[in-house]
Amino acid sequence: MTWKHPSSPFAKKFKVQRSAAKVMATVFWNAKGVILLDILLQANLTQQWLQRYGWEILPHPAHSPDLAPSDFHLFGPLKRHLGGMAFETEDDLISELRNWFDNLDVDFFRVGINSLLSRWQKCIDLHGDYVEK
Repeated sequence: MTWKHPSSPFAKKFKVQRSAAKVMATVFWNAKGVILLDILLQANLTQQWLQRYGWEILPHPAHSPDLAPSDFHLFGPLKRHLGGMAFETEDDLISELRNWFDNLDVDFFRVGINSLLSRWQKCIDLHGDYVEK
């Protein structure tokens, strides 16, 4: 409820548009490129995959996106690439995602992984506290 003077103009109502569908992409990558790209992979399946291949999950402070290579290196450029695009179907979006990952240069991945070293060192120097850029 909003209080206003009786002579105040009525608030304008805006047409609500249907929001875009969300697609979850799980990306495992290293300095050489993408190891696994799975669209709509369920979290419990991800855990099973990690256990099957014996991968260690490194602990890190909560809410420290600067320590997750996908957050600080991968998803920003991906969001910029997809910005303003519209897709007719989910398959079109998935195709564009796969195409974008396939066309990244190996140096892109190497730089992302190598920058992780200095970011982890900041975390160590701060005794595990939140890492700012």
